[in-house]
Amino acid sequence: MATFKNIESLGALDGKRVLVRADLNVPMQDGEVSDDTRIRSVTPTIKALAAKGAKVIVMSHFGRPKGQVVPDMSLEALGQPLANITRLPVAFINDCIGDDVTETIDAMENGSVLLLENVRFYPGEEKNDPEFTKLLAANGDAYVNDAFSCCHRAHASTEGIAHLLPSAAGLALEAELVALENALGTPKHPVAAVVGGAKVSTKLDVLTHLVEKVDHLIIGGGMANTFLAAQGVDVGKSLCEHDLADTARDILGRAEKAGCTLHLPTDVVVAKEFAANAENRTVALDQVAADDMILDVGAASVADLSAALHGCKTLIWNGPMGAFEIEPFDKATVALAKAAAELTDEGSLLSVAGGGDTVAALNHAGVAEKFTHISTAGGAFLEWMEGKELPGVKVLEV
Repeated sequence: MATFKNIESLGALDGKRVLVRADLNVPMQDGEVSDDTRIRSVTPTIKALAAKGAKVIVMSHFGRPKGQVVPDMSLEALGQPLANITRLPVAFINDCIGDDVTETIDAMENGSVLLLENVRFYPGEEKNDPEFTKLLAANGDAYVNDAFSCCHRAHASTEGIAHLLPSAAGLALEAELVALENALGTPKHPVAAVVGGAKVSTKLDVLTHLVEKVDHLIIGGGMANTFLAAQGVDVGKSLCEHDLADTARDILGRAEKAGCTLHLPTDVVVAKEFAANAENRTVALDQVAADDMILDVGAASVADLSAALHGCKTLIWNGPMGAFEIEPFDKATVALAKAAAELTDEGSLLSVAGGGDTVAALNHAGVAEKFTHISTAGGAFLEWMEGKELPGVKVLEV
């Protein structure tokens, strides 16, 4: 298991300039933050550094300005929400490098917070340009990364800067790395993985990697239809990637060879249209009509899957079981999530979940807080599930 430098490894920080990479790329609606999860995530790190007397300098990206100054993508609007949640005064400066930034930081009081402008306003950020990285690093005595959701990118503020300053993982990133190591690095077996979502094509690498790592692979969502079709099941007019039949059969073969039990639905919920409260019925796989759409997993399948989880010690979850956004096609996702939460509550299951749809689905089921760990990262969580090295994490290893 790799070990990572943490805040304590930075030593005394009183009066030191600490650059903190946060992910403040939060959803906004009418100029207001509509989901403050990511701000709350970095708050303990900011508060801990401020309590140590550091000058806390927060860096982040927002949107995709592609190296241009785009006023609508300024971080200025995030200053007040950050102050409200951290309960610390937060100043803002409309740049992230240069003399004005240096002067502002020099004038900061120990324990105060400064929010820099969007690092992606400079093309050097995404290019991990050495000159831009040096200019960022010039305003810090130490660097803390607390943005796991950005760690799969080798950008100046996530990877390059860590080579130039004493660096550490923030509290949220540290907790994330511990949880992920427990889930897939050195997990307690048997290990189950739930992988749902619309398309096999977006999660090919995940599935291929997991069959070598887990004991039970539960496939749901639209991607289950592709596997069913590959086995000769008529899935009607369901979402299905028929051109990936050979790929699905290859993954089934790999699972069998690796001793991984691959779980597919045995009964499904079908409807003639994709609409809320559409007339629906639960049928066996051989009863799917030509004009049916499979929109959820059936109750018998959920019971079997819940029973499989009862025998497991570790669970990784990414993606819903069905079209959970519309009722009643959320039932399988909710039921399986509740089963996992119950086992976690009892202390028999370590459960780690991540990915945008997954967090929304578990919140919808009302069980997110009962899981051992919920990752708010999308791409970084998926790349971790694929077994890929994350540049922003690698650079923090001891």
